[in-house]
Amino acid sequence: MDDFLFVASKLFWSVVRPNTLALVLAVLGAALLWHGRRFGRWPLALGLGWYVAVFVLPVSALLTLPLEDRFARAAPPPEQVAGVVVLGGAVEQQLTEARGIPALNGAAERMTEAVALARRYPEARIVFTGGSSAIVPGGPTEADTARRLFADLGLPPERLVFEDESRNTWENAVLTRRAVEPKPGETWLLVTSASHMPRSMGCFRQAGWQVLPWPVNYTTARDPALWWQWPFPTRLNQAEWALREWVGLVAYRLMGRTDALFPAP
Repeated sequence: MDDFLFVASKLFWSVVRPNTLALVLAVLGAALLWHGRRFGRWPLALGLGWYVAVFVLPVSALLTLPLEDRFARAAPPPEQVAGVVVLGGAVEQQLTEARGIPALNGAAERMTEAVALARRYPEARIVFTGGSSAIVPGGPTEADTARRLFADLGLPPERLVFEDESRNTWENAVLTRRAVEPKPGETWLLVTSASHMPRSMGCFRQAGWQVLPWPVNYTTARDPALWWQWPFPTRLNQAEWALREWVGLVAYRLMGRTDALFPAP
């Protein structure tokens, strides 16, 4: 069942992801109008409307802010930490393999923060969780790239644990808990992008693991002056990512993978 849900979710998102769907609707509407079909104005308006809304209005910021503001870091930070769990999503496996050096994407702060926390808490274990999200398995995993990167950055291998079978956030939680077997009373930090933290916390709680959120990779703030600071293509990607998280929260709740529709502190 997990395999079926994984493939279904990948196929579903490839069809309904907003930027692609809006483009398809706009092209379809234009083609219909070109052939004299007046009802083509509706898909054309819907498709172009998405791009116009993101360009003119702070759509990306308004979609992202509730996600990024949901969980804050503990203040003050804990004095002792048994371990740090770093979720995958920041490394590029295929590009790493093609170029021979670890490649990171826009979520790179997940990896840099792991190194900073390893230095802040010298006794803590650093656990990276991430396999491959490809429908057809067999290629390099995110853990492979993380292993190379952390070695290059000087983290002692005896402090590192790599979980390389998970394909999504739910499997991150379940398989990592099984791999490290956290003891009652231990403090573990969860490092992931701030907009991804609500769904991640819901998954770890549902898996029976009470971790402390340690969000990184913020993309917006409450200051309206920052809502239009990114170029239009970046805001399109931001809005799409935020919508993906909202859809993921609903889907995970329906599947029983989170403890709440919108997990809270």
